[in-house]
Amino acid sequence: MNEDNSVKEINIRAAIEAILFAAGGSSAEEVDSGVEALLNDYESTETGITIIKLKNSYQMVSRKEYAPQIRTVMDLRRNTPLSQAALEVLAVVAYNQPVTKAFVEQVRGVDCSGVIGSLTSKDLIEEKGRLELPGRPLLYGTTENFLRCFNISSLDELPPLPESEDEKEPQETEPEE
Repeated sequence: MNEDNSVKEINIRAAIEAILFAAGGSSAEEVDSGVEALLNDYESTETGITIIKLKNSYQMVSRKEYAPQIRTVMDLRRNTPLSQAALEVLAVVAYNQPVTKAFVEQVRGVDCSGVIGSLTSKDLIEEKGRLELPGRPLLYGTTENFLRCFNISSLDELPPLPESEDEKEPQETEPEE
C-alpha cells in the first residue's frame, strides 16, 4: 500500500469515528467498510470506547468495565433492576411483537398497565402503532435501547424459547423383546 492510500484510509477511519460520535450512530451501509478497522484500533489500544452494532446501524459506546467510573464522574444514580413482572412482560413483547396490552395480560393472567408504563418510560418498549380492531388498541414492541441493554444486535439473537410439553412430539420407542 503506498503512502497516499495509507493516509486516505486513516482519514476515512477518522471521518467514520467523527460521524459516529457526532450523530450518536450511523447506518451500517454508510460505514461498514471502515468500522472493522476502527474497531480493531480500539481493541488494540484498549480505549475506553467501542462500537456496537444495533440492527442496521453502529453506535459508539463506553466500555462496560468503565461504567462505575462514568457513573461517579457524571453523578448518575444506578438504575434499579427490572422486577420479575417487568422481565416477564419484556419477554412476552420481545418474542411476540408487535403485541397489545390485552395479549400480554392474557399471557400473564394479570393487569400489566403499570409494568408497560414503566418499560415505556425506561425506553425498553415503545408504541409501534394501532391494531385495526374496534377500540384500535396500541401495539407495543422493543426499542433499540432494549437491544443495547441486553447486548444484542437484533432480536434474532434472543435465546430460543423452551418447548412446552404440548408441543413436543411423542417419541417412538422400540418394543423390547
